[in-house]
Amino acid sequence: MYSKIRIKELRPINVEGGYLIDGFPSMGFASAIATESMIQTSQFSVAGIIDSDSFPTISVVKEGKPNYPTRIFVNDDLKVSIFLSYLTIHESLHRSIAKTMLKWAKKQKIELVVSSVAVKSLGGLGGMVAVGNTDSAREKLKKSGLKILQHGTIPGIPGVLLNEGSITNQDVIVVLFQTDGTGPDFRSSAELCTGIAKLIPGTSCDIPLLQKEAEKAELAIKETDEETRNIKDSIYR
Repeated sequence: MYSKIRIKELRPINVEGGYLIDGFPSMGFASAIATESMIQTSQFSVAGIIDSDSFPTISVVKEGKPNYPTRIFVNDDLKVSIFLSYLTIHESLHRSIAKTMLKWAKKQKIELVVSSVAVKSLGGLGGMVAVGNTDSAREKLKKSGLKILQHGTIPGIPGVLLNEGSITNQDVIVVLFQTDGTGPDFRSSAELCTGIAKLIPGTSCDIPLLQKEAEKAELAIKETDEETRNIKDSIYR
């Protein structure tokens, strides 16, 4: 039995026909940093929290205020929502997280779910490639100008989103970007943020400001990961 993932909306949300970005970390922290930076450089506000009895018990304090480590941010004008997590979720929860995300997307009548996954090598394909799970998702990819992955394997939450979304006819696009998973993730984060902006109209990446925010986000995310490591070891052993 999969652990129940709970979503609590904190204010009215209307993103019908819009977008949902998966900001859960994969290898390294570039996915989370890119989405955190997008939140800081655009008009997003907290609209909900995501929690589970299987999540590490921790509060992230920012500017003197406690926060759930996994939250939903929304830009109402752009109809863009982001599931942002400072937690590196254990693989036993990946399926539950992805299914919860798709269920919420259906409830909100989301047009496109955008996820990402870090890989160590793209086999000479360049800086970024992407894959869509439906004909309409692949058409969106063609219009964006991103290279399309023809053969490969997508692990974790992004892989479940692709498979389950195909069954429920929910458009999902996963962007693959290259990183070694060590050191500062700004370069990978900036590339990913730019790639996501190509898929979602109205979004953009202020690179100088993004670098400043990415450095702060990276420190906060890595600190949270370090603090929760012992907790996660006791939960999942």
